[in-house]
Amino acid sequence: MKESKKSHGINFLENREKTLIVGTTNRNDVLRLVGNPHSVSIKEKGTWIYIERTTSKGKLIKLGQNVLIDNNVLELKFDKYGVLSSKKIYNKNKMQKVKYSKKETQNDIRKKSFVGKFLSSVRQKMKSKRQF
Repeated sequence: MKESKKSHGINFLENREKTLIVGTTNRNDVLRLVGNPHSVSIKEKGTWIYIERTTSKGKLIKLGQNVLIDNNVLELKFDKYGVLSSKKIYNKNKMQKVKYSKKETQNDIRKKSFVGKFLSSVRQKMKSKRQF
């Protein structure tokens, strides 16, 4: 049985990246070969980003959860003349794990007074009875 795959972005991004040659390929060639970029950098106008993401349904061990097959990001940089100056491709094996801080910040502005807490609980009870 053939497994179903869901794709987002540009299919076969790694193969298309191999056809782009640094120093000779220009913006028009990239548009013809790969298509419009998913994102253009705000700070650097000459940076284009392409994305490919493919998922599939997991086996019985994963209880049917989605499994990531491909996660590729292609970053292209152009010089002021529109010629490709650098290209980088990131796949799921090269991407680094993001480490988050375990510290929490206190938000004194959002803290509610006793009256505010009481009124919000009354509001929730009123909304829950209205749904039935």
